[in-house]
Amino acid sequence: MGETSSQSVVVAVDRIFTGSVRLDGDAIVDFVKWLCAVSCDELAATPPRMFSLQKIVEISYYNMGRIRIVWSRIWQVIGEHFNRVGCNANEEVSFFAVDSLRQLSVKFLEKGEFQNFRFQKDFLRPFEFIMKKNRSPTIRDMVVRCVAQMVSSQAHNIKSGWKNIFSVFHLAAADHDQGIVELAFATTNTIISDLFEKHFTAIIDSFQDAVKCLSEFACNAAFPDTSMEAIRLIRRCAKFVAEKPAFYRDHSGDDMPAVPEQDRVWVRGWFPVLFELSCIINRCKLDVRTRGLTVMFEIMKTYGDQFMQHWWRDLFNIVFRIFDSMKHPEQASEKIEWMTTTCNHALYAIVDVFTQYYDGLSPVLLDSLLAQLKWCVLQENEQLARSGTNCLENLVVSNGSKFDAATWEKTVNSILEMFTCTEPAALLTWRPSDEKRMIEGTETSDDHMAGTDLALDASFSQFSFDPDSKSRMKINDRSLAALLIQCVVQLELIQCVDNVLFFPDWSRREDQESLAAVRQAAEGPDDGPITHVVPPEDGMYKLLDDSLLLKLVEALVHVHHFARDFNLNQERRNILWKYAFRGRFKPNLIQQEVHGLCCALRLLFRMYEDELRSTSWPAIERQLFAISRDALRHFISMTTEAHRSAWLPAVILILTRILHLPDDRFRVHARHLYTIVCQAIVLELKPEIKFLLKRVLLRSGQLYGLIVV
Repeated sequence: MGETSSQSVVVAVDRIFTGSVRLDGDAIVDFVKWLCAVSCDELAATPPRMFSLQKIVEISYYNMGRIRIVWSRIWQVIGEHFNRVGCNANEEVSFFAVDSLRQLSVKFLEKGEFQNFRFQKDFLRPFEFIMKKNRSPTIRDMVVRCVAQMVSSQAHNIKSGWKNIFSVFHLAAADHDQGIVELAFATTNTIISDLFEKHFTAIIDSFQDAVKCLSEFACNAAFPDTSMEAIRLIRRCAKFVAEKPAFYRDHSGDDMPAVPEQDRVWVRGWFPVLFELSCIINRCKLDVRTRGLTVMFEIMKTYGDQFMQHWWRDLFNIVFRIFDSMKHPEQASEKIEWMTTTCNHALYAIVDVFTQYYDGLSPVLLDSLLAQLKWCVLQENEQLARSGTNCLENLVVSNGSKFDAATWEKTVNSILEMFTCTEPAALLTWRPSDEKRMIEGTETSDDHMAGTDLALDASFSQFSFDPDSKSRMKINDRSLAALLIQCVVQLELIQCVDNVLFFPDWSRREDQESLAAVRQAAEGPDDGPITHVVPPEDGMYKLLDDSLLLKLVEALVHVHHFARDFNLNQERRNILWKYAFRGRFKPNLIQQEVHGLCCALRLLFRMYEDELRSTSWPAIERQLFAISRDALRHFISMTTEAHRSAWLPAVILILTRILHLPDDRFRVHARHLYTIVCQAIVLELKPEIKFLLKRVLLRSGQLYGLIVV
């Protein structure tokens, strides 16, 4: 009798819950609220009871057929309860809650979702909440497995729920548990590789979430193989965008109805892909960020022809974040690595992309690119500074033929600014911050140093510090290191101008061929010809107007004079030698001195021979008089053979070019240089110089009737 009574009670209680389907909308919501309150009390007991929690699951089954608006109100209450229960400290309780959620979710997803409704997103949100708040590995693993099972069995019915799925996997991607990360990534891989193709129209609203999820996998430093695979999948996402732009144009979505149709593929497709790759670059270690950087620029080069002009502006705003000094690591070693690797790689890639799409990019991005190159040149990192000048050269050599007059003026002005900003003026005033730190025993007599010759192949930039030497100090003065880099950049800029105007490597070959021609002529009769080395037509010289070329000459001569003044300043060089430099030779700027002069002279003589620049000949001639006379005077005043040897290319350039002038022009130049030539002929000079001086005197004598031929 007692057993029968007990069964009757159970049936009666069950009838209460099964009968909930007959309650109206407000009544069922109130019923659910109080049932959740009872469940909370039960779960707080010791041990916790799960009777009411089980009944919540049951009435969810019973009432799932209600109209969507009522069901949404019911689930708002139940979902909040599952959020709390799923984060319960008792794993048995939270495990039961997650498993119950899985069963309910599968049942709910089987019903599908009408277009423009978002009930799946609300229904699946508890998984996301539990994954975010519950730190138990067991529960987190359970959540990932539940979501993976839903994807496997109900992918064809999922619509708005994709956002929650990617959010769960995004949270799992940052985990340190290998099982959780691998399962989440395997499912994400399946979605991108297989389900995108089949259900792309349903997933398109969650495309940005998918890419963000992959980015998080890539940034998990504990699993480098997964990081690389994630970047590969982002590359695959870019392929989907390129192949299906119509899906984005035709699908506005609720979150961006105001976006113009032509920009939807950028806002919803391209921008998320490229932005997340930039995040990978900024967050990850070297190997991963290098791969991310490579893929980002591969996407630009492969699909850039689909980008509209204003998209490029947004894109380069992302790209230039790579160089943002505020994002560089605080540790000096990491910052150096960042500049030497990532910034360096990015700079060359940017110039390659700019060159590939020059016509579209130049009007909107040239100013920004020149400013970025200038920023790199000014950094206290030698490799990045060198790369800045090399990339400037590549940019101009590759695209100069397309420049108009305004672009050339902008480019030349940028080069002039770089010359000005990188002048190591402080070399002439620099002193150690604490001269007491000068180590006894490093003191070398000024008399000994004053007699030290300049090395033929040595420049300031080639001198290094000796950190292991006990007899010399490490260099701890940051300002001196910065000055060292500025000296390097000045030389690089001279080479950049030379290569842009005349063609890479031309000047070196001209010097070699001119020297060979002089030696060959010296072995022949006194009146034998000296072969004239004809410059190539490949350089950008012919595309620049006279005023810009003369500005470059002025900058080059200024570099030459600065370097010469420093090389003559024995006191300053002695201080630097004592403080930080090693080797038998004092630091010097001999290459800057010689190459700056040669480049300026080469340019002036080229303009002097150019019939198209005849209107500027008077100004060019005045400059040639002044520079040639000053250079030869300095040459004959030199006291060391090594210094004169370093000047050999410059002197040969001056004398051979003057000898190749027609008689009327030679007569004018000879009148200005005659006294200097007479002073030089008596000195102990290289045979090649002696031969050229003799030729100048002989020709002068013939032209002025002093010699009978």
